[in-house]
Amino acid sequence: MVHIRPLETVESALRASDAGMRDADNAALHGVTIKTIRRWRRDYQRRGKRRGGLSNSVPCPRCDGAVLDEQAYSELFGWYLGDGTITVLRRGIFGLHVFNDSRYVVLNQHVLELMRRVKPGGSPSTRRTSCTIITSWWKHWPCLFPQHGPGYKHTRRLRMEDWQRDIVEAHPADFLRGLFHSDGCRVNNWATRTVAGEKKRYDYPRWQFTNMSPEIMRWCGEALDLLEIPWRRSNHKTLSVSTRAAVARLDELIGLKS
Repeated sequence: MVHIRPLETVESALRASDAGMRDADNAALHGVTIKTIRRWRRDYQRRGKRRGGLSNSVPCPRCDGAVLDEQAYSELFGWYLGDGTITVLRRGIFGLHVFNDSRYVVLNQHVLELMRRVKPGGSPSTRRTSCTIITSWWKHWPCLFPQHGPGYKHTRRLRMEDWQRDIVEAHPADFLRGLFHSDGCRVNNWATRTVAGEKKRYDYPRWQFTNMSPEIMRWCGEALDLLEIPWRRSNHKTLSVSTRAAVARLDELIGLKS
C-alpha cells in the first residue's frame, strides 16, 4: 500500500511515538486519526515493515553477504549479552529487545541508532514498562547473535563464533561499552586510613560489571585485557576495574552512562 500521508508525516509520528507521546496527542499533532497512529506503530514498529509499504527484506551479512557495520555490531553485541533477548513473532520474524533504565534517555536513543546501523533501513522502536525496551524486528537476528537459545543465558553454555571474536578484537572498547552500559555501573567507593594518628576517608570511583554467565564474564575480561586495563573478580558474578588509572582509561573509552 502506498502512503496517503506524506512519508515525512509517518516518520515524524513514529519518532514522536518512540519518544513516548500518547497516541491521542500524536494523532492531534499530525492531523490523523488515533487508528492511523496505531496502524503505523503496528506495521512499522512491531512488525518491522519498511517505510513506503515495501517488505522487510534487508539482506543479512551472514546469509547474503551484506556489509556489516562492525563497530556498531560490536557494541550491540555487548548490549545483547548484558540486557538483551531475542523472541520470535511469526513467519520466522525475530525481535531483538534491549532493556534499559528509562532514566538514560541518551543511551536509549543510542541503542536505537546502533540497531539502525546494524540493520540499515530498519525501524527500531521503544516502549516503556518498568523500563525502556528498544526493539527491532528482522528474520536474521539469530544469524547475527547465535548465542540465542531457550532459557536464560547463564543457564546454558555460550560460544563466541570466530567471526564475532574477530569483530570484538577489532573493536574491544565498543564491546565493553555495550557490556558496562547494560550490565555494569560506575560507583563511588570509600576507605579509611590512619595518617599521622588521624583517621581520614578516601573516596574513589570504580567500574563494576555483573553477570551470571561465566562465558560473558570471561569475554568481558578478555576485552579489558586487549586494552591493557587491569581488572579483578570480586566474586563469581562481579568484575571490577578499580585503580585510578584504569577507571580513567575506561571512562575515556566508553563514557559515562547518561
